[in-house]
Amino acid sequence: MRVIAAMSGGVDSAVAAARAVDAGHEVTGIHLALSRNPATYRAGARGCCTIEDANDARRAADIIGIPFYVWDLSERFHSDVVQDFQSEYLAGRTPNPCLRCNEKIKFAAVLDRALALGYDAVATGHYARLVETEDGLVEMHRSLDAAKDQSYVLGVLTQEQLRHSLFPLGDTPKPQVRAEAAARGLLVADKPDSHDICFISDGDTAGWLQEKLGSSTGTFVDEQGEVLGTHQGSFGFTIGQRKGLRIGRPAPDGQPRYVLDIEPVSGTVTVGPREGLTIDGIVGIAPRWCGPAPTATSECTVQLRAHGEEHRAVLHVDGESVTISLLDPAQGIAPGQSAVIYDGSRVVGSCTIESTSRARVAR
Repeated sequence: MRVIAAMSGGVDSAVAAARAVDAGHEVTGIHLALSRNPATYRAGARGCCTIEDANDARRAADIIGIPFYVWDLSERFHSDVVQDFQSEYLAGRTPNPCLRCNEKIKFAAVLDRALALGYDAVATGHYARLVETEDGLVEMHRSLDAAKDQSYVLGVLTQEQLRHSLFPLGDTPKPQVRAEAAARGLLVADKPDSHDICFISDGDTAGWLQEKLGSSTGTFVDEQGEVLGTHQGSFGFTIGQRKGLRIGRPAPDGQPRYVLDIEPVSGTVTVGPREGLTIDGIVGIAPRWCGPAPTATSECTVQLRAHGEEHRAVLHVDGESVTISLLDPAQGIAPGQSAVIYDGSRVVGSCTIESTSRARVAR
């Protein structure tokens, strides 16, 4: 096959590209220029898609012996990921930009361009496994390395996209990938993994949002509506947050307060005890199915954060509406996050959380 290898400049994508060559594919490496200010270098393990990363990707491609190009998708990334991130926070929701990037950029814009250029598939360094069934469906399963599993952020992929995807690292533990990179002479073998939000390289999400969106004074209230203090913008908070509230008035029982709800129009942030975060019901919208859509009520597990635990659940799908009843209650789940649905290790699909319902907890 003719394969585009998406090379971020890190160790995983470099080894994935090398393995695609070993498998006999005709491989071309590409690096995505996603930043409108590419002169910004990464700080430690934060950020990605910088000039430094592009140079690392180019050196890896030279060592592997494949052609290499840089594709400028900065405008598409800005509109589909960065601006979406801002607008979701303004609406009081908590988005996951990595899922949006996979959906809109890496497996939409990149894959569409690759297919238009006559390529057959896109290979990435994601930790997930693809399995073709006897009836021709391509299933996506969790990585064998549970600590590095990235199936959650790939839960937005459709069957058509999976048919044109390659994940060469899905069956390999991360330490083995680094050892292989060193053995191949790849200079990125010991490069730190990037983390946090790639376009907020210093990790200060609240500060970045305030810079972009400005200050907007609002109030903290308790569950009874009593005003406890003020803040400089509801977008600086997320449901489940405990640190950085700076309310100034301790709770009557001396216990920590957590963000329970955000009302972006009035700027009201409701805080309360930890047990107020417990939920057992989710309503989801905009489902994306990795195969045929479920048509009936079924038992499943769901993952609600990129590195979160699985929760046993009952799934009910009615067209574009998804209802998830959690048999294992969860805490601190916010509208805007993604619920990724599993059947064992297989990814069924995902939806965006529109609302949650709180479990009754004895106090």
